[in-house]
Amino acid sequence: MDNNQFSSNKREKYIEDMKTASLDLLVIGGGVTGAGILLDATTRGMKAGVLEMQDFAGGTSSRSTKLVHGGLRYLKQFEVGLVAEVGKERAIVYENAPHVTTPEWMLLPMYKKGTFGKFSTSIGLKVYDFLAGVKRKERRSMLSKEETLNREPLLKKKDILGGGYYVEYKTDDARLTLEIMKEAVYRGGKAINYIKVVDFIYDKDGKLLGVKAEDTLSGKVHEIYAKKIVNAAGPWVDELRDIDKSKKGKRIHHTKGIHLVIDGERFPLRQAVYFDTPDGRMVFAIPREGKAYVGTTDTDYKGDLKNPRITHDDVDYVVKAINFMFPDVKITEKDIESSWAGLRPLIHEDGKDPSEISRKDEVFFSPSGLITIAGGKLTGYRKMAEKVADIVAGQLEKEVGIKYDTSNTKHLVLSGGNVGGSSHYPEYIRQKVSEGLNLGLSKDDAEQLVKKYGSNVDRLFEIIRDGQKEADLNKLPIQVYATLIYAMDEEMATTPADYFIRRTSAMYFDIAYVRLWKEKGIALMAKHLNWTPEQTQQHTEELERQMSYSTEAI
Repeated sequence: MDNNQFSSNKREKYIEDMKTASLDLLVIGGGVTGAGILLDATTRGMKAGVLEMQDFAGGTSSRSTKLVHGGLRYLKQFEVGLVAEVGKERAIVYENAPHVTTPEWMLLPMYKKGTFGKFSTSIGLKVYDFLAGVKRKERRSMLSKEETLNREPLLKKKDILGGGYYVEYKTDDARLTLEIMKEAVYRGGKAINYIKVVDFIYDKDGKLLGVKAEDTLSGKVHEIYAKKIVNAAGPWVDELRDIDKSKKGKRIHHTKGIHLVIDGERFPLRQAVYFDTPDGRMVFAIPREGKAYVGTTDTDYKGDLKNPRITHDDVDYVVKAINFMFPDVKITEKDIESSWAGLRPLIHEDGKDPSEISRKDEVFFSPSGLITIAGGKLTGYRKMAEKVADIVAGQLEKEVGIKYDTSNTKHLVLSGGNVGGSSHYPEYIRQKVSEGLNLGLSKDDAEQLVKKYGSNVDRLFEIIRDGQKEADLNKLPIQVYATLIYAMDEEMATTPADYFIRRTSAMYFDIAYVRLWKEKGIALMAKHLNWTPEQTQQHTEELERQMSYSTEAI
């Protein structure tokens, strides 16, 4: 990727570019769905742009269970088509971005009177392998009681029958969203964060022409025009349909899911586990970067969409679930290091319990021409994007006579993914770690950079080679300095929260890193992005607020 192609310092230029571009398509919402649509549309030859009112992946797309998973539980609801589609998509996401998606063996313990019996688990996982087109070496196996407890000695021993063992894919949801967005921008797409659509612009017949969007950093309101406008705002899609006066029929049903993070010394989980809770739901416990995280809940939500808070009941539910399945660890609220809460924008179905509502996506059409995509799952982002881009291409062909290509994202490597495919990736890591060692990095630091940035690590190494003096001046270790500069210049990180939460996940999985580097990190950002003392103060307060959301148990 070219130097400074997606820089926070150039936001105002990007806004002007978008205003003068005569866009074919404008997407509202910079989560994984919006990023996917931008990439699909751009690679077909459309002039396309994305506006995001917060940071990219600032909503649901940074607050998921961080699994590109095949939806085993949807088999229980007989959503066979959904399982088949998302199962196959996992492998595509993995191939196109091995650096942000890794296979993770999942243990499904079976107990007397549990959700899954031996027979149903064996059949269920076999059907799952078949529907999801699972590779031979990743097909499920059934484990005896002893094998199950060997894999995870912390499991409850009473009434255990054995376990199912199958593959899911672990991801960094925010970084996946960013890599899709960066690839789209690299190919000519336009994307801007912190710009909120506040109104629509119509012609005399009430047809959509464009939007009025407020740059929330400067307060300026801009008019941006496009032939087609797609509403992919996740939890906020109904707010935009309200502005458009087209919220009729189906509506969004918000449910909240939370995750708790516990240090690995306190909860030494060896193995990812998908397990029954006392009330018969299923939750994940997943080891990651020296921590274990557990979730998710599924409760109706009616509060602030921007900052869903974790309640005492949420924490109590997850802590009880941990102690029910891992009785020897005796986790309490005091053990929680960090947490996050996210919203699922599902399509309302009368009389259904939150966890029974379908995760399928749907497209709504408004009389003004607004196209809304709602529902869906992280894993299915590419197919959702293809569906929307097909609709837009079809309408543009009909209305302006331009014929666009069909989707070609299935084998399109994402930004950072040029590592020679998943099979060559381990060798790629070895090569790049040795380059990092030659630059004076420790093995751990070099490996962390390669695994986080994939083939973009070359740019990080460049910053490390040239930036030692600047890093010393700013009293930052060279690898921290490099990731900050890269985040601002190449990933449009605009605030400290962007960097500490969505560019690095440190807020969730390494809270000590945030505490250690926040002051010096903010000072470097203030200098690099020319903040006023007031702006520095505002951004500092926002980071502190996010830290309190993340680290307060209730």
